[in-house]
Amino acid sequence: MSDEQGDVRFAVVGTPGDRRVTMFRDAVLRRDLPEPVVISWSDVLAGLLAPGHAVGEASVEAGAQGLGVRGFDALAPGTLVRIDSPGEDARTDALLRGPGDPSRVTGGARWYRTFVAGLARVRALTATVPSACLLGDPGEIAVMFDKRLSHRRLRAAEVPVPDALTGPVTSYDELREEMARRRWTRVFVKPAHGSSASGVIAFQVHGARVKAVTSADLGPGQALHNSLRVRTYESEDDVATIVGALAPEGLHVERWFPKASLSGRAFDLRVVCVAGTPTHAVVRLGRGPMTNLHLGGARGDLDGVRARLGPVTWERVLDACARAAACFPRSLAVGVDVMVGADLRSVAIAEVNAFGDLLPGLPGLTGTPVAGLDTYAAQVAAVLDGWRPEAGGARETACVT
Repeated sequence: MSDEQGDVRFAVVGTPGDRRVTMFRDAVLRRDLPEPVVISWSDVLAGLLAPGHAVGEASVEAGAQGLGVRGFDALAPGTLVRIDSPGEDARTDALLRGPGDPSRVTGGARWYRTFVAGLARVRALTATVPSACLLGDPGEIAVMFDKRLSHRRLRAAEVPVPDALTGPVTSYDELREEMARRRWTRVFVKPAHGSSASGVIAFQVHGARVKAVTSADLGPGQALHNSLRVRTYESEDDVATIVGALAPEGLHVERWFPKASLSGRAFDLRVVCVAGTPTHAVVRLGRGPMTNLHLGGARGDLDGVRARLGPVTWERVLDACARAAACFPRSLAVGVDVMVGADLRSVAIAEVNAFGDLLPGLPGLTGTPVAGLDTYAAQVAAVLDGWRPEAGGARETACVT
């Protein structure tokens, strides 16, 4: 280990024991670096609680009060602080959304408010450590967790994205009216602050018939819960109930982008960009409009997709991902969901994910400096090669919030 490497120390804001934290820790230790300090998201969020405030109602300013939190006071000067996903920890989820069934679909707006306040607190706490540096910018993470803001930022930077409604949709009737006005018959309705396809609806209208495909399970009492099984609803009353439950928390509605297929199954790609460069890619195959791996999607053959697309379209895919990542230059890694059109030429970015690097065992793309390294090892390598958020800041002027 070089003297310069010996000065590199990491901390992770995450959920202790979560595999994201564990895999990043393993990548750090493989480079003979000191054990990362793990700071619990639940500790950070609990610090937002103040007398007279309920969880989720604490202001961003309140998040800067009482800076002592377990872990930050023990950080060495110059520590590099990685912000990771809160994960699926029940206590953390309750702090973010309030008490309730963790499988419920609703609560995203409160989750987002509390999470943004938590990010502000992480920024404030990091600032108390001399020369410490955040490897993910809280402002950029907040944009990535609001699909409306993220879409707007990408479009302003001329990154290819699907058409989307620009105004708020507050009810099922408004959704139908806006679709009719634009003559759209197929859309994706997405909770503004959701993740992992929670509450996402692939919605189609054919005359008097409707069809909604979603992982949201409409249960007794019209409660919505996430399910690992994708469901199809063809009753307009059911669809109206689902949209009506989600609309108060904010919706992002995109025109359906017809995807290319491989072996009879639609596909898209998750491309991880590290230090602004596409380094890892996985093909996600689906029998329906949802390709998420946890919803029954399957990993596809990347070489087969590249061969089907040809070098020109493949380069177009990588270029679109790099341009999307350039809109978040102070974030070490982002996961970009990219779609290829049925014409095998058009490309559109579906989403940019702040924590989209959880792809266990996926090696870096052949021909890149991180070939053979997983997503976490690639990030450690980029830091050791000198990446810091300040180095990417010059590109920030090209992007608009």
